[in-house]
Amino acid sequence: MVALVSQDNVVALVSRTGRELQRYRKGRRQVVGCIPYRYKMEEQGSIEELEVLVISSQKGKGMLFPKGGWELDESKKEAALRETIEEAGVRGIVGGKLGKWSFKSKTYDTFYEGYMFPLLVQEQLELWPEQNFRQRIWMSVDEAKEVCQHWWMKEALERLVNRLNAKKKLGGEKQQVCLKNNGDGNCDL
Repeated sequence: MVALVSQDNVVALVSRTGRELQRYRKGRRQVVGCIPYRYKMEEQGSIEELEVLVISSQKGKGMLFPKGGWELDESKKEAALRETIEEAGVRGIVGGKLGKWSFKSKTYDTFYEGYMFPLLVQEQLELWPEQNFRQRIWMSVDEAKEVCQHWWMKEALERLVNRLNAKKKLGGEKQQVCLKNNGDGNCDL
């Protein structure tokens, strides 16, 4: 008897390595990453605060968001999700791009282009490829701004917070308009 296993639930326990399959544009390495986030819930079930997941750097003492090389066989979002699974051991829903940044590598004397995406975490894995090399810590946005070692990741975090606040505000305004217009909670906006 043969058992079929869905690839959706399988995580390779080895990170991709090497740069021969990675993308470069005008000599600049293309890197992608995610800002993993969740909402901390109160005991009553209401949303308390936004939390983000930071990881320790392999090469230094600083903290950062998961990121790595964008490879030829994947989209930006696929690469960002793969890097997040490999480095932070979380999966979820990848949102729209937060932006593109140009920055100089601290290790190599070259410039990179970085793309960041939000990732609403749905699953935190017990086993992941880089668990022996990295720590992962959930913290508030303010704490993350303090410990994150890269200026461009701090900018991406700020954009994420602004986007989520705008959605929350828009959602509240939409609900108020709906209740005011038709009174039954249904809305055609």
